[in-house]
Amino acid sequence: MASNNKSLSDFSHIAVASATPYRFGIVASQWNAEVTGSLLKGAYEVLKKHGTLGENIRIVHVPGSYELTSGADILLRDGTLDAVICLGCVIQGETKHFDYICSAVAHGITNLALKHNIPVIFGVLTTDNLQQALDRAGGKHGNKGEEAAVTAIQMATLNATMR
Repeated sequence: MASNNKSLSDFSHIAVASATPYRFGIVASQWNAEVTGSLLKGAYEVLKKHGTLGENIRIVHVPGSYELTSGADILLRDGTLDAVICLGCVIQGETKHFDYICSAVAHGITNLALKHNIPVIFGVLTTDNLQQALDRAGGKHGNKGEEAAVTAIQMATLNATMR
């Protein structure tokens, strides 16, 4: 959890494995595009920085965060990916819509990882307002897309070592 203006995208305290041998999928929501575009850029750049070849990163866009699980499932069907990163942003509104979407996406991503036996990473911002989302999409609290990419690399590495 980001607090006290701390950036959680500082990974200098951990060793991130090489991502060179792995293939990644990224599913990005088009809703709140200003935020999700920054998340996508951060995730893509971290994967490349750690050795993933451009042709080993498959990106698809879905309308909203609710569709992230369907998009990830479609990517996972071909069986060639080592991890999938789901990137979205759900901002609290005046209705319970926020609660239903966030719950459905979180459960859906977990269920996909179990169904396919491949890491599916939750890179979805669930914030009270747009400023909080911007702060976590390249602002003062770092970039959740970068965090999701590091998590994907770590989990792909773990999964590969356990096969």
